[in-house]
Amino acid sequence: MSAAAKADKSREGRFSAEERAAMKDRAAELKAESRRASAEDKAAADAAAAVAKIAEMPQPDRATAERLHAIVTEAAPELLPKLYYGQPGWARAGGKVIVFFRSGLMDKARYSTLGFSVHATLDEEGGLWPTSYALAELSDESAKTIATLVERAVRS
Repeated sequence: MSAAAKADKSREGRFSAEERAAMKDRAAELKAESRRASAEDKAAADAAAAVAKIAEMPQPDRATAERLHAIVTEAAPELLPKLYYGQPGWARAGGKVIVFFRSGLMDKARYSTLGFSVHATLDEEGGLWPTSYALAELSDESAKTIATLVERAVRS
């Protein structure tokens, strides 16, 4: 058998460099699609878990958390609901929670808490600023304050 025939026989069943490159490109596309789909699925599952947690809260914390969810969603639509230490929180798409709510009744505490994580940009001159607030009731005035705080918390 000639050398050329042996070379043809050894390449038989193999892919060309172009075919291998095309397969690598397609594999990368499928992997990216899979990540996107699973990220969307995870975000939907996180949102459902947060809404379910709010639904199981006793009144009046449930009403407070539902209203707070509406305020946060309107003030910072880029934040996505998810559980944060078993309580509702709202996070950037990368998963970093910015703002969260703790039910006082579920925690057996005197009041509920609205809090901001270290990823919130509430920094003030002088190096001192609040990161959590007692939330005994959610009035129209406190709703405006919360909306302003949430808007500040997500600014870059």
